[in-house]
Amino acid sequence: MSISAAQVKELRERTGAGMLDCKNALTETNGDIDKAVDLLREKGLSKAAKKSGRIAAEGLVDAYIHGGRIGVLIEVNAETDFVAKTDEFKDFVKDMAMQVAASNPKYVSKEDVPEEEVEKEREILTHQVINEGKPEHIASKIVEGRIGKFYEQICLLEQPFIKDPSVKVKDLLNEKIAKIGENIKIRRFVRFEVGEGLEKREENFADEVAKQMGM
Repeated sequence: MSISAAQVKELRERTGAGMLDCKNALTETNGDIDKAVDLLREKGLSKAAKKSGRIAAEGLVDAYIHGGRIGVLIEVNAETDFVAKTDEFKDFVKDMAMQVAASNPKYVSKEDVPEEEVEKEREILTHQVINEGKPEHIASKIVEGRIGKFYEQICLLEQPFIKDPSVKVKDLLNEKIAKIGENIKIRRFVRFEVGEGLEKREENFADEVAKQMGM
């Protein structure tokens, strides 16, 4: 298929990889930007991929409070204190705190999810697919597709970014790494919600956060 200059430009901005590498990746993935990003990372051609192994021990701990009902503390690391003090880094950390408030993930990445939790979800989904009467030869593909949605719900990096749902948080992170020139790592977060775990009337504060942000 024909790859447009706009597609190459977008992929370069998201990964920092060279023009030819971007064009080749898009050709291999039939123009799918997300798959091309993953392909470049796998080949180690993305700037973000090259920097991801470097130690990030500086950074910021930031807080976001929404209406006195939801509170988030988050730690995001960078390689140097200089970068940690820049407005761009601070804005990114704030966006991540708001993302946690609105989307309520349980983990940072897929790698953080306990294997037994994944296997339990896979077992439940397998029974669902069987009960739906799906053909056996496609059942496993359907289950794996739903496992991807499961990760999207519980893993921060897999979620659509609240300010631009066409971009995943992990892609936004890679853009920042490529642009800033340092490894950036979302290390940990904690989210509090008033009355969480207690019996109360139905109210979705996460939706409220997203609505008030105009999402």
